[in-house]
Amino acid sequence: MSNLPLPPSRRTFLKLGGAVGAGLALSGFRPFTAQAAPARPATADLVGEPAATTLWHPAPAAEEHVIEQGLPIGNGRIGGLVGGDPAADFVYLTDASVWTGTLNDELDSDGQFPYERVQFGTFGLLAKVRLKIPGHTGVSGYRRALDLSNGLVTATYGVGSAKYRREVYASHPDDVVVIRLSQQGGGSYTGSVTLEGTRGETATAGDGVVSLGGKFDNGLKYASVVTAASRGGRVAVNGTEVTFTGCAEVVIVVCGGTNYVPDAARDYLDAGADPSTVATGKAKASAAASGTALLATHVRDYRRLYDRMTVDLGRSRDSQRALDSWSRLTARHNDPGTPDPELEASYLQFGRYLVITGSRDSLPISLQGLWLNNNTPDWMSDYHTDINIQMNYWLPDRAGLSSSFAALADYCLAQLPSWSDTTQRLFNDPRNRFRNSSGKIAGWAVAFSTNIYGGSGWWWHPGGNAWLCNNLWDHYAFTQDRDYLARIYPLLKGACEFWESRLIEMTVDGKVVLVDDADWSPEHGPQDAKGNTYSQEIVHNLFGHYREATELLGRDRAYGRTISGLQARLHLPAVSPVTGWLQEWLSPDNLGETAHRHLSPLIGFFPGDRITTDTAPPELLDGVRNLLIARGMDSFGWGCAWRSSCWARLKDADRAYQLLLTVLRPSVNNGNGTAANFFDMYSQGSYTIFQIDANLGAPTAMLEMLLYSRPGVIEFLPALPSAWADSGRVTGIGARGGFEVDLEWRGGKVTRATVRSVGGTETELRAGSWRRKIKLRPHESVTVTPH
Repeated sequence: MSNLPLPPSRRTFLKLGGAVGAGLALSGFRPFTAQAAPARPATADLVGEPAATTLWHPAPAAEEHVIEQGLPIGNGRIGGLVGGDPAADFVYLTDASVWTGTLNDELDSDGQFPYERVQFGTFGLLAKVRLKIPGHTGVSGYRRALDLSNGLVTATYGVGSAKYRREVYASHPDDVVVIRLSQQGGGSYTGSVTLEGTRGETATAGDGVVSLGGKFDNGLKYASVVTAASRGGRVAVNGTEVTFTGCAEVVIVVCGGTNYVPDAARDYLDAGADPSTVATGKAKASAAASGTALLATHVRDYRRLYDRMTVDLGRSRDSQRALDSWSRLTARHNDPGTPDPELEASYLQFGRYLVITGSRDSLPISLQGLWLNNNTPDWMSDYHTDINIQMNYWLPDRAGLSSSFAALADYCLAQLPSWSDTTQRLFNDPRNRFRNSSGKIAGWAVAFSTNIYGGSGWWWHPGGNAWLCNNLWDHYAFTQDRDYLARIYPLLKGACEFWESRLIEMTVDGKVVLVDDADWSPEHGPQDAKGNTYSQEIVHNLFGHYREATELLGRDRAYGRTISGLQARLHLPAVSPVTGWLQEWLSPDNLGETAHRHLSPLIGFFPGDRITTDTAPPELLDGVRNLLIARGMDSFGWGCAWRSSCWARLKDADRAYQLLLTVLRPSVNNGNGTAANFFDMYSQGSYTIFQIDANLGAPTAMLEMLLYSRPGVIEFLPALPSAWADSGRVTGIGARGGFEVDLEWRGGKVTRATVRSVGGTETELRAGSWRRKIKLRPHESVTVTPH
């Protein structure tokens, strides 16, 4: 070891956490605290049938299959899976911060972090809501739907001559879940609602609410409450149930939360907070408003985001439109020659729905987002840093939902003090096979898995910091928001400092270059290879982004030049003379699995832009193409989504589209594919699990088929599938460089495009061989007709 100064103590870094919180305020995280009542519109501006985009089912969800059949709701913090049974309904309720575990900073004997449910911890359920209406059995005309246009889950049915309607949603302005029971034709509601614990908790009653809660060993306090109000009839609290009798309408309000705060200096907990009191206050305040007012407030807020993008990929047949969603998925799979463009458009909009409901003012989207069926999710439903969390955040900026990206940036900033401390204390542990052989250490790193308490799990992942930073940078590329760039600057600089201390010199093909130290190409092959393409590419991107940030912000320019010098010395990958593929390792041989799920060596092609079809040598593009062919056309959903985006970048519409259809295949017999509720299911052989990344990555691939962008270039319809080619229109696609684009096409050709500046000034528009350079001031637009 060199005679370097000892790293700062954990206390120093926790003080830094306070400084980060004060000096670089998180842009949107809302701790679970009391809030002012929101403004209430007079009426609910609902998109009516048949204009609304809906996913629908002819029967309630079976509770034993809630993860495949339950319909998701969420407001970014609270989530739920809704069953829809008229007589015995349920909502599996979550809060994004219901996490067990700790900082997890004691290494195992191999120098890696423990990865289990005690020290690392796990995401889990907040409670289950149970709604009973015994008289509503033997119903007629049942229909259950997820209304994407209005942000609602509904169930409609008849009992006798009365028609009943149930609306369930998680309101962001009110920060509650609302279950509204209404009817027409003289019907009434008599029943009860209560909370059920998932960890042995016992519900209690008082002050007009039923409540449930507890405290984990790590100090996290959590609570949930339910109350109700009615029009007509009577509402009361009896035992541990809220009951309603003879009511023409019932509005049930559920609220819950924790004492989690994004502050390392407080160990991510507000010890003095009382989630039960907060939840009670919010629930009772919302219950005091009418069902119409609550709905109007929610729909206005939701549509303000959802309506930022419209998607028309062509008209489907009436026979297709008449099918319920599961039957329609099955029919599309069984008849691959008959396109169903409206089904595919609804899948894209479902991805946007999951972003809106899963990523607002709270923690970022994890492996399952906000939707769980138990307290033991696979991989703890954590944050995986070698593709999964990154894929979750490819979609927001492309899909008109840039504000939803803030959750990822806020998370990384809140974790930075702990990540930095842990790195500098533990990364160079002599037992860590990934340690820096130079003995130097600086900046921050993470493991392949992270939790919400600054903790890492599984194995150290040296490239994880660079990939997170490249994701964070891409948001700047879309928005050109320099205030945001200043907020994430400490993350960029710290990652560069880590890599400056880590890179080693090696002679490759007679040239002395800089390469990554002993590392793994996720998640296969040797674990001690140097100079893996994956790390070389993401560090090259990181260094370029950091140098640009120093110039844009006028900060640390000398250090920016130092990093730029290191970037120039990085070894960059070649095409293997043995396989004809872009090499994954410094060796020309294939050292891993040919059809492996990861596309790690192609990270410089997608999501990166170092290798592009218009600037890269043909032999390099051939190496990319050959590796993609070798990887194959089948994988887990997220693997297919990544492949699809790569084929879209290669302008191969047929392969890009075929991989989308593979994601959309129905999941049957515990196989990969799409469930009845459109969740992507990940096969574990004897069972399947929900993993959200494909639900967000596949829509990203769809948008990549319609638009390619990088700063300085926007290309229309680079890989338009024939299934969508007849005619279509998409509005609100985000483009890197600071633009938004509306596109119309017919016969596979762009007929009209409008480009709006959201901060960008100059770019070149392309469509086939057509080119046009434009200059705009912020918020200006131009409309073109390529020819």
